[in-house]
Amino acid sequence: MAVVVKYVVERNGVERMTFTTKKEADAYDKMLDIAESLEVMLEKVDVPLSEQQVESLALEIAKSKDDFMAVLKGAKEPTTKSTAKAKAKKADNIASIKDNDEQQAS
Repeated sequence: MAVVVKYVVERNGVERMTFTTKKEADAYDKMLDIAESLEVMLEKVDVPLSEQQVESLALEIAKSKDDFMAVLKGAKEPTTKSTAKAKAKKADNIASIKDNDEQQAS
């Protein structure tokens, strides 16, 4: 029998996400705190948004907070580590067509 430690992020009695490390759980919890604060701000804007739109927008901004911070500080394009990591991760999942052709020819 194995013992597995899981870190569960819970909000208002609802389990949101489970992680294997405390660091990841804390980061996700912090992101949810930011999203809640953004929701309060977005509810005050003079643009008609539904409750669902406010919640979704706040969560997406919180997920990409580093990119938004860079843009708000005057950067032309968001070029943060998170953007570079996401691009690298996508590239890792793509197999080269040339490599596949060489393997099939063998």
